[in-house]
Amino acid sequence: MSLHQKSVAELSAGLAAGEFSSRELTQYFLDRIGTHDGALNSFVTLTAEQALAQADVADTTRKAGDAGPLTGIPVAQKDIFCTQGVRTTCGSRMLENFIAPYTATVVRNMEQAGCVMLGKTNMDEFAMGSSNETSYYGAVKNPWGVEQNLVPGGSSGGSAAAVAGGLAPAATGTDTGGSIRQPAAISNLTGLKPTYGRCSRYGMIAFASSLDQAGPLAKSAEDCALMLGAMAGFDTADSTSVDAPVPDYTATLSEPMKGRKLGLPKEFLSDAVDPETREATDNALATYRNMGAEIVEISLPNMHLSVPTYYVVAPAEASSNLARYDGVRYGHRAEGVENLEDLYKRSRGEGFGAEVQRRIMVGTYVLSAGYYDAYYLKAQQVRRLISDDFVKAFEQVDAIIGPTTTGPAFAIGELVDDPVQMYLNDIFTIAANLAGLPALSMPAGFSGGKPVGVQLIGKVFDEAGILNAAHQFQQVTDFHRAMPEGFK
Repeated sequence: MSLHQKSVAELSAGLAAGEFSSRELTQYFLDRIGTHDGALNSFVTLTAEQALAQADVADTTRKAGDAGPLTGIPVAQKDIFCTQGVRTTCGSRMLENFIAPYTATVVRNMEQAGCVMLGKTNMDEFAMGSSNETSYYGAVKNPWGVEQNLVPGGSSGGSAAAVAGGLAPAATGTDTGGSIRQPAAISNLTGLKPTYGRCSRYGMIAFASSLDQAGPLAKSAEDCALMLGAMAGFDTADSTSVDAPVPDYTATLSEPMKGRKLGLPKEFLSDAVDPETREATDNALATYRNMGAEIVEISLPNMHLSVPTYYVVAPAEASSNLARYDGVRYGHRAEGVENLEDLYKRSRGEGFGAEVQRRIMVGTYVLSAGYYDAYYLKAQQVRRLISDDFVKAFEQVDAIIGPTTTGPAFAIGELVDDPVQMYLNDIFTIAANLAGLPALSMPAGFSGGKPVGVQLIGKVFDEAGILNAAHQFQQVTDFHRAMPEGFK
């Protein structure tokens, strides 16, 4: 098995056994990026020199006997995380030349765990998108359909494409309404959105502050468990960070499924779901039954309101968060302006792409006098109803299961002129963000040769529970080991 086909856990074991050094491993993936990323466009910035220096430090640490499971493992960082001395663009012209003066807590935590940063990955502009087509740096292609111009999902599309194509063993992503799970589903990866507050948001460029959460994208649930263990933790620099100990997520992976109850919401099995995606979900349910789990039909009666609720709350928060990009302090600054108002208008008009501008306008509207009560306040009330539905459901079941998306990857350009249809791609993922719950997507089969995923949603801070359920599924299936032709 080639190095790029191995999981993080397998690479960790190889490093521990002295089969290869971190420098050799890092150089291997840098070479893979050089060979294959021209077809994918998954990286915005490559940090080869820094990566090799970090790899040397990791090798020294290992020789000293101080290595942890992630010491010397190369990873890619989504270009939404600030990295001191390295460009952080957030997929936007607005931050094309922005070099952060500090490092995001999640990145720093991973560095302290011994991870090596290969570079920064492409993404939808300011994390606003479901296909990675809104990036100022061009669309990313899905390794599972380069010739068909398939999208990798968004907004963490660069991270997904890099891992799916074997250019990195694992990567970070962020999930505001499905931006880790949706790319994971259609790129054949395991992707985890932790409970809101589990990972620090300090240094993660804000889109919608009450929804954004960092998480891992990797080949397997075991890899995600290793990654989350390094990423998570309380941070005094983030007022939304929760002061709770970080468990060893790998310690409970092997617990049997017998006696566990998985809830299947009837709302997840709508006619909108592609037949082969539905079949993959049914097969996953059968697999869990064979492992001794009980499948219980439940209802999330307000779930159909999650998309309209999200597209009031998220743009409102984006409108507020993106007000800081004014052409004065940092970011893109228009030239030849006539006065201060002209500077603001032209800098923002030139710096932001169409989708970001659309969401800022929607957000500003719903927060404006006369509309605040009718839209934003009402959306927050509905958000509470959606959250309460989950509370009631978890009185009956241990976790919730269903399809991650309505179908597999679509082609670049297919939905770009239909924003509403694009937004509906996240119909099954958004509710977990509104409720602040942990949720993951895992590979579950194929539809027309294209990957599809199944989603597991857990109780607050029960990442261990859904990681365990996913790991048990991956012990008896091999979907997660499949790689696209041309990248094997």
